[in-house]
Amino acid sequence: ILEQFFLYHQQSMYTKMRGWRHDYHNHMQALSAHLECGNIEEAKAFLQQINENLVTVDTVIKTGNTMVDAILNSKISLMRSRDISVNAVARVPAELSVTGVDLCIMIGNLLDNAMEACERIENEKRFARIYISTKNNHLYMSFTNSSGKKARTVAGEYISSKGRDHGIGISRVDSLVKKYGG
Repeated sequence: ILEQFFLYHQQSMYTKMRGWRHDYHNHMQALSAHLECGNIEEAKAFLQQINENLVTVDTVIKTGNTMVDAILNSKISLMRSRDISVNAVARVPAELSVTGVDLCIMIGNLLDNAMEACERIENEKRFARIYISTKNNHLYMSFTNSSGKKARTVAGEYISSKGRDHGIGISRVDSLVKKYGG
């Protein structure tokens, strides 16, 4: 019964997160319309409503950084719904030199790749480990998965195992790492 409860809870969170991703553009359009018309109070009220609704979405991990929490919780929920065991440790300050958009690109692409790699192996062998922290004012991220394969590079460029027209995500991550001197 306890296992069924956790599976139901996990699926419920995944469904809520998918709903939020689906509605994101509509929310942004409504917020933009309020701001374009100068309706600051209405925009604040709209954001408050969104925030209250988000509180109902369960959180798996709290890092200290809202942007990181959002992307990690979404991806962890999705991974667990695909029978991937996830071990995550993340401590991230609220303020970073890395922009929130760039951070989402990096974390999102790395976890998408880990998820895809895990889905190619047997369910009971699937796992992902996530470690994110700071040391000496530097952001450190480590993502490991059960595929056991390292990303291939040719002349310093990452090569996708999915074929010729793929690998954009890992290239984006690589360019962002270079952008921030990593």
